[in-house]
Amino acid sequence: MSLYQNLLLLTAISAFLSIASACSDGQCKLLDECSSDGDCEAGLYCFACQQGFSGSRCVRSTVTNQFKLLVSDEIDKASFVCVAHSGTFHFQLSPLEQDIDNNSLPFNKYAFLTTHNAYAIDGYPLHTPVPRVTFTNQEDMITDQLNNGARALMLDTYDFDGDVWMCHSFGGQCHDITAFGPAIDYLKEIEAFLSANTEEIVTLILEDYVGPNGLTKVFTDAGLMKYWFPVSNMPKNGEDWPLVSDMVANNQRLLVFTSIQSKEASEGIAYQWNYMEKRKVEITEWLNVKLADGDGGMQAG
Repeated sequence: MSLYQNLLLLTAISAFLSIASACSDGQCKLLDECSSDGDCEAGLYCFACQQGFSGSRCVRSTVTNQFKLLVSDEIDKASFVCVAHSGTFHFQLSPLEQDIDNNSLPFNKYAFLTTHNAYAIDGYPLHTPVPRVTFTNQEDMITDQLNNGARALMLDTYDFDGDVWMCHSFGGQCHDITAFGPAIDYLKEIEAFLSANTEEIVTLILEDYVGPNGLTKVFTDAGLMKYWFPVSNMPKNGEDWPLVSDMVANNQRLLVFTSIQSKEASEGIAYQWNYMEKRKVEITEWLNVKLADGDGGMQAG
């Protein structure tokens, strides 16, 4: 056997031993590299998160009940969240959490898992005559995102084809190639979740390119107005929000925020930046999160 053949054989044996020594068959532990869900031990599944690590690793698949956790305002090196850009995934190892086992705190004292461009789903059925040519951000349908623990959804709403649609578009205009589907289809999934889960609260953050009264109509048609949290009950000067227990008791379990300031007065849809502030999270290392001042957030459009 030639030297070249010997080297090839040694390389093949080395690669085989490396693969054989890697965990598999349900033996991989938290953050171990993996190739499929079957590699991970019970309670974990195989997931890729480009914002946090290279390749795929075993992560937790259990849903955290945010109404049973009190999270410190401080973020330390053991906290990591990767949810916004790919799939519905939440991994957090914060020793600052304390079990409180109730929902009696003000709404603003809780942290909520939020999915960015929640409507921009891989493989979402086509509703236009041409292929979709735009970016996707999620792997799960809206119902699955909610069932997996997301409690806030970021949605881009547009006037399109005589109705309100979800689009991942540009220039404030929706096109056949950037359209995902009618907004009512997504909103009906949210209504079904709220109807089936009577103690849950969902927040919608809308990048809004819809004309006057368009959103009011589609939310009414989807049957969501019965859950609507009224603007009149929202704190105006940084005070605490109502208790979660009171919001649930009053069935005011849907909060909707728009990027168009005038709609707060004209349609009773809260203007986002009257009630929120934006902070930039810069991931500089794995499991090392740095907070910086916000940039003022999305501009009114």
